[in-house]
Amino acid sequence: MQIASTPPTLLTYLTTAINGEFTAIHFYEELAKLAPNEETERRILEIRQDEMRHFEAFAHAYMSLTGLPPSPEITADMPTSFKAGVRHSFLDEQETTEFYHRAARESQIPYVSHLFNTASMDEQNHAVWFLYFLTS
Repeated sequence: MQIASTPPTLLTYLTTAINGEFTAIHFYEELAKLAPNEETERRILEIRQDEMRHFEAFAHAYMSLTGLPPSPEITADMPTSFKAGVRHSFLDEQETTEFYHRAARESQIPYVSHLFNTASMDEQNHAVWFLYFLTS
């Protein structure tokens, strides 16, 4: 049951964010197992913790607006090699940053806009780490 004043686009943005974060949680768990050393594994698991926090925040916003829990879906294949997984992660984090910026600008609900803005800063930071992993 959707609250009448909630634009369908905002719910679509939240659903996309929920699915993306849910996928990242699982993807980074697998990627950490492929890491070449403990330091890299630790950093990937820290990034995964951020994604879990984002997932919970977006899921809470979705439930507040709809009265229903989200039904998250994994939207990407899991990594089979470290380098390919890091390349995928870098591109995904960059695209997610842009998507979250757009969602924040278009949201008419300040709290949701803030969620997207805050998550976008983390996503950009994650992209920098994945770029570091690609080049080191």
